[in-house]
Order: sequence, then C-alpha cells, then structure tokens
Amino acid sequence: MTDDEFKNWKSQTVMSNNDRIGLRRAPYVFTEPGVAMLSAIIKSDIAISISIRIINAFVSMRKYISTNLIEQKYINNQVMKNTEDIKLLQDSFKKFEEKRKINEIYFNGQIYDAYSKMVDILNEAKKEIIIIDAYADKTILDMISKIKTNILLITKKHNSLSELDISKYKEQYNNLKIIYDNTYHDRYIILDNKKVYHLGTSINHAGSKTFSINILIDEFVINELINKISKIT
Repeated sequence: MTDDEFKNWKSQTVMSNNDRIGLRRAPYVFTEPGVAMLSAIIKSDIAISISIRIINAFVSMRKYISTNLIEQKYINNQVMKNTEDIKLLQDSFKKFEEKRKINEIYFNGQIYDAYSKMVDILNEAKKEIIIIDAYADKTILDMISKIKTNILLITKKHNSLSELDISKYKEQYNNLKIIYDNTYHDRYIILDNKKVYHLGTSINHAGSKTFSINILIDEFVINELINKISKIT
C-alpha cells in the first residue's frame, strides 16, 4: 500500500481523538467506502472474503433501515388516518346521543315536565336567546324574568301578551326586545345563534296536549333560519 493509498483509506475510516494530547489513534470501525477501498488494496483470499461480508452487512443494514423507515411512515400515516376516523365516529355518536337525549315527547298532562324542560333549555344560553312563538303570553315573561341573557321575542301583534304586560315587565327588567312578525307558524328557541330547538306547541300550552321538542342538526337549515331572522331584527 502506497502512502497516498493509505492516506485515502485512512480518510474513509472513523478515527478517535485523544483529549489530552490531540493525537489520532487507529480506527475502531470502518465505514462502508473504507472497506471497499481496503478490499481493493489487500489481495489475500481471507481479506477479500471478510471485506465482502462486511460490505454485505452494510448493504443489509441500509436496506433494513430504509424498509423500517418506510414501514414506520406507513404506520404513522395509518395511525393519523385511524385517529381522524375515530374522531369522526366519536363526533357522529356524540351528535346521535345528543339528538337522542333532546328529541323528547311530552304527553298531555305533563305540564310541569314540559315547562321545566323549556326552562332548562333557556338556561343553556350564554349571550342571547331568540324565541319564536306566535301565541306568546305572560308565561314567557315569567320564564325569562329569571334569565340574565338578552331575549328577542318574535311573535304576532295581536296575541295573549298585552301591551300592559310588556310595559310592566320592562319597567323592572331590561333583557327583552319584541319584534312583531306573523310569518312563522312553528315555534323555535335559538340559543346564541347556534343551537336551535323546534317546539311542537306554543310555550304557554306546553303539556296540555301531546307534543315533542326536537333539536335541529342540519347546519344548512340552522343557518338559513338564522339568516331569515337577522333580516327582520
């Protein structure tokens, strides 16, 4: 081996530093290019055989690492996909469970149960409540007097809620705004412009006959209803 060949081979090996005197020592291990260069220089059968085995080991190791990285990436992608699928399922089950709990039916005679449920619904709001009920009466005033959020009541002009009732209420409470509109047949309670309950009866008649309370799930329908309301407020 010539000096130039030795220096070139030496550059392809891993060397260690001596911390105390800064000298180079003999290599502990060979790099793959170093082994390839060494096998070209050393001509004995044993050296060549060993060099081939070492190079094969490097090749196998490289393939193993590459394959595992690919598999790991695939596994990571699958985990992410499964996580997203699980989240979608959880959201679906949550909506189904919510819908199952909210879609309730009240039979005639369940007056207090229906009243209590509506009070609970109103108390869910954080900022604003919109009540659409063409046949509103003093019952609504009694319910909202205990609620601190702003109330928008949409009802028809001539109903069981008198001007005196409204004026007396507003003398004591300042959370009510009324808009007279007779274009709504069904009754709705809208919480914070997000959650919409559909009522099968007017609030003042709740429990006198069989009716149901349902929560709207379709976001398009919810947005359309809220947009329609915003045009008259």
